[in-house]
Amino acid sequence: MSAPLLTRWFATMDSEHPEDILGLIAPDFRFSIVFGTGGAEARDFNGGRDAMEGYLAQREKGVLTHHVLSGSVVGTDELVLGQARRAGEFESTFVACARLDEAGKVATLMIGRSPELDVEAR
Repeated sequence: MSAPLLTRWFATMDSEHPEDILGLIAPDFRFSIVFGTGGAEARDFNGGRDAMEGYLAQREKGVLTHHVLSGSVVGTDELVLGQARRAGEFESTFVACARLDEAGKVATLMIGRSPELDVEAR
């Protein structure tokens, strides 16, 4: 599996200490997480470190697990395709891309998620 930093990011999000992702971000970090909830509804969480701290505070800890299905690295960019699962059952498909800085920290992060498409379903 490629995309080692994003793979670590999602494993950390699923751990007992999701706030440890803050150690993976660059000082000038910026992000957007477009969180689709179905029925054409979505919420865009975005900003810098403070906004990420707010995002972490509001999310359900230990409920969802992230399963990276594929990943790649192109230069300083990492990309992944995965699923979020609740109690082992499909909840959403997600895509994520991160651009790393010279120190190997996440400078920018974009995540999109939707429960409307299960990429594993046939």
